[in-house]
Amino acid sequence: MNWFNIGLTLDTLGKVLLGITVLMVHWHVLKEHKIDADVLRTMKREQALGASAILLIIIGYVLQLLFH
Repeated sequence: MNWFNIGLTLDTLGKVLLGITVLMVHWHVLKEHKIDADVLRTMKREQALGASAILLIIIGYVLQLLFH
């Protein structure tokens, strides 16, 4: 494994961990229900977008490893 792959791997892991952290915070706030319905709807949308973003990061990582 060369330095490029190591850097790419660490970069992707950092992005995924950040995304997971954001999703965990949203999940906690959704469980508490201490904010209004509009905010809850928005957070549910953000949660779906965050999960999609994590999936895209992982797919992009795999493609870069395969074709670089």
